[in-house]
Amino acid sequence: MDKPWKISRGPIAATELDVEKATAINMLLIRSVAVLPAKAGDPILPFAVGLFNELRPLLKPEAGVTTLRRATAAYVHCRRYYFASAQPDSMRHGLEGEPVEPMTPEDRLVAQKRFLSLKQSTGKAEAPVPVPPPLLSKSEQIRAALLGKKGASARAG
Repeated sequence: MDKPWKISRGPIAATELDVEKATAINMLLIRSVAVLPAKAGDPILPFAVGLFNELRPLLKPEAGVTTLRRATAAYVHCRRYYFASAQPDSMRHGLEGEPVEPMTPEDRLVAQKRFLSLKQSTGKAEAPVPVPPPLLSKSEQIRAALLGKKGASARAG
């Protein structure tokens, strides 16, 4: 995994969760920015280097910079953002959604590794945990439950 991917999956579409994260960022700003998806299915556009510094002047007076930083981090550190950034034809985009420069092979490789890491950890979290079979037979479980209730009522009295 020391080489960036060579086959593009095309534009990576935003999910409802991606749109919620983007909306959270836009709600902190005096105007929406086009680099963020507005609806599910819109492409996820990797940010230009230094884009956060362009977002700060758009911050509403009542919103804090730390809140904007956290909302932006939640958006850019998600699996689909990394997947979009790792594509061979991925471009960095400015505030209005215009491409400004190609992602460097180094940045694409970092995004690829983070995507695969998140995908692997998410897969582990979603895997069902096997429930071990009971060691007692059904009749033994019933007997134990009944004896436990009798023992509890005898101790209460």
